[in-house]
Amino acid sequence: QVQLQESGGGSVQAGGSLRLSCVVSAYTYDDFCMGWFRQAPGKERERVAHIWTGDGTTIYDDSVKGRFTISADNAKRILYLQMNRLKPEDTAMYHCVADEGFGGDYCRVVARSRDYTYWGRGTQVTVSS
Repeated sequence: QVQLQESGGGSVQAGGSLRLSCVVSAYTYDDFCMGWFRQAPGKERERVAHIWTGDGTTIYDDSVKGRFTISADNAKRILYLQMNRLKPEDTAMYHCVADEGFGGDYCRVVARSRDYTYWGRGTQVTVSS
């Protein structure tokens, strides 16, 4: 069973930066079909970033474009989310997500559907003004 363990959350002031990490266990594919979701209290969860490491495809929500960067170290089996110029509205629980790494076509379907099979428990990010 794939396991995802996030870390790196915390409290920062607006304009600051954080880097989230997600250690991936029991993921048997060479390439990652993964992403990051967030959910704030009283709001629906939203995907902020997606990556298919097979060809480097990345997708970002408009609200984080130019500020957040998703990346992965396949050898170390770690997914990252670098978050810069943080805003109070970025405050949320951030979850690492993954689906099967069957290939690029499959991952594109996952990306469009925003429906990922595996979820981490999350790490809290709080941005104060």
